[in-house]
Amino acid sequence: MAMNTGKVIVGGLVAGLAFNIGDFVINGFILGQEQIDQMQKLGLTAPAPTNIAAMLPWVVVDFLFGILVVWTYAAIRPRFGPGVSTAIIAGLIPYLGATLVLAGFTSMGLFTMSLFIKGSVAALVNTAIGSVAGAWAYTES
Repeated sequence: MAMNTGKVIVGGLVAGLAFNIGDFVINGFILGQEQIDQMQKLGLTAPAPTNIAAMLPWVVVDFLFGILVVWTYAAIRPRFGPGVSTAIIAGLIPYLGATLVLAGFTSMGLFTMSLFIKGSVAALVNTAIGSVAGAWAYTES
């Protein structure tokens, strides 16, 4: 059966919305101060939490990430079957790629190991939730 491109977009936007909500909680309440401290340690000025210009690129990234995850779900669904486990696998693929890049940045000193680990675990949970939400919205018919 062919991939339903329209449903990939719809599912991706649903996943992206979930990712954005999760990132708002993670970056605003859980890791916010630690991220600000790390930026100051590097001599950077953290943007104000209400700075739309600073947030907008990340909002767009989360929606594009959602589309990528749901596209991956649609691509692997015929082999792995529909469902939660396939959705989580589909989310893990781009999550692992991004996490490996961030591990490299951590080895360069751009992030503390503590921030990397906390952020990676939080992103894993967020990715799982968003992936399942996006897959729920995807159908091939």
